[in-house]
Amino acid sequence: MSGKQFVHPYIPNSEPAVKKEMLDAIGMKSVEDIYKGIPDRLRFKGTMNLPEPMISEYTCQRHVEGILAENKNAKDNICFLGGGTWNHYVPSVVDTIMERDEFLTCYVGDAYTDHGKFQALFESSSMLADLTGFEACNTPTYDWANAIAIACRMAARMTGRKEILVAGNMDPDRLLVVKNYCKPELTVNTIGYDKDSGLMNLEDLKAKVSENTATVYLENPIYIGALEVQVAEICKIAHEVGATAMVGVDPTSLGILEAPAAYGADYAVGDLQPLGLHMSYGAGLGGFICTKDEKEFLGEYPSLLFGVCDTRQEGEYGFGEVYYERTSYASREKGKDFIGTTTALHGIAAAVYMALMGPQGFKELGEGIIQRVAYVKKELSKIPGITIPVNGCSYCDFMVDFNGTGKTVKEINKALLNYNILGGKDISNIFPEYGQSALYSVTEVHTKEDLQALFDALKAICA
Repeated sequence: MSGKQFVHPYIPNSEPAVKKEMLDAIGMKSVEDIYKGIPDRLRFKGTMNLPEPMISEYTCQRHVEGILAENKNAKDNICFLGGGTWNHYVPSVVDTIMERDEFLTCYVGDAYTDHGKFQALFESSSMLADLTGFEACNTPTYDWANAIAIACRMAARMTGRKEILVAGNMDPDRLLVVKNYCKPELTVNTIGYDKDSGLMNLEDLKAKVSENTATVYLENPIYIGALEVQVAEICKIAHEVGATAMVGVDPTSLGILEAPAAYGADYAVGDLQPLGLHMSYGAGLGGFICTKDEKEFLGEYPSLLFGVCDTRQEGEYGFGEVYYERTSYASREKGKDFIGTTTALHGIAAAVYMALMGPQGFKELGEGIIQRVAYVKKELSKIPGITIPVNGCSYCDFMVDFNGTGKTVKEINKALLNYNILGGKDISNIFPEYGQSALYSVTEVHTKEDLQALFDALKAICA
């Protein structure tokens, strides 16, 4: 470099003159002054073993693409992974609308940045409310787990109670988020479930629910692969002690399953990912919370709500933020909860998907999935050593027991890669009572040929 300091083309403000100008502005002589508060014992003294920088953009692109090509992705392989992110078909028009300049940001924005975004989010919330049977729905949270946690705090504020009861058969990762988010004021306790049916243990629920309980949370479909047929009874038990009831749902299932509001739930939460969002690293998620359009519920939402508003022009209407003063945007120190970057763009994608599908589309989607799952469970049960440990009907996700094969889920999944198949999620560590079992997911994208490929591969691997 002829003695000159190297300026990396991909690191902003690394040019010496620009760097000096920035340091002068903050009254420092070097970058080291920024880090002087870090104790010397924590600082790395050696030289990092890094390769020479790639200053050619094309070379760098080829290098990164070569690394990515080593991944086994769901596009080039048959994927049976689920458990929170599912392989659904995404119509091309969803991506087209998402990529419009007026929408392309994860931020909700403000009135001066609204070029149809407010209306799109209003329509998204309205359709989600229709699916769940409620009237109110917030702008998207980070993900399903975050939606549960926020709704738990909403319920605690509304009831003045400090205990949250959750179904022990829920997604363990979501449970960790809920416990962390509810600290330190709220206590989160789990309710037992029946191993064979996967259903909540109602006797355990009755023994634990009390006048200290703010809400009872359950999932339907259940994470471990069943439908919670006791939902109305669970809601009733919660209400008898003055608690609320919260149901986590896969929104695509609501074309064939009863809406949560219809059987007595007070909150419906879930994820937007099945509604037109591609699976990705980070999952393309977005949580939603739906409730009744009543002030006691609306007043506890920390996130933005959109509604129809009057305009200066008589006879015309617009879309704006409802009950804005309850948010931390209006009053930082008095906000219900502090929320950060939302997934508003994913809410718009969901609006496009739901509008395209319509009621009949959701009905056909749900029927197709539940029929495929029933067929796969029946065929897998015919393979020696494989059983389906949880009885009853399943939607998308279902458990497959490999204990009788003498092989671990890890071994089977590794072998399936040789057949270009991504096997089910290994849950042997998070639900050890089922031993070597995996959570498989089947959706509308799986053809009969895909399913037969799975059957043939497992027959060969387990022989």
